[in-house]
Amino acid sequence: MGIEPGARLGGFEIVELIGSGGMGAVYLARDEKLGRTVALKVLLPELSSDPGRRGRFVQEAKAASAIKHPNLRKANDIRLEHGSVGERLPSGVFYDITLM
Repeated sequence: MGIEPGARLGGFEIVELIGSGGMGAVYLARDEKLGRTVALKVLLPELSSDPGRRGRFVQEAKAASAIKHPNLRKANDIRLEHGSVGERLPSGVFYDITLM
């Protein structure tokens, strides 16, 4: 189950799925407030209610925000959203990385 293009999550419009793994999926998205393109990593819905998995995801976002390297992008923000995304994602735990 993925998020469909055009769906909105926490002020971002989903453009397309970039990749996925065991804990989450990464989407190309558009920040609606700032008009920037971002990579949005979303924790899989079935894992978002597990405090341990959520904690590891938050830890990953914090580590990604501390990156200081000219060839890498750091995480900008982490959010825990409750509600629905096109009725396909009951809640969202995600962070964004600005792309150039």
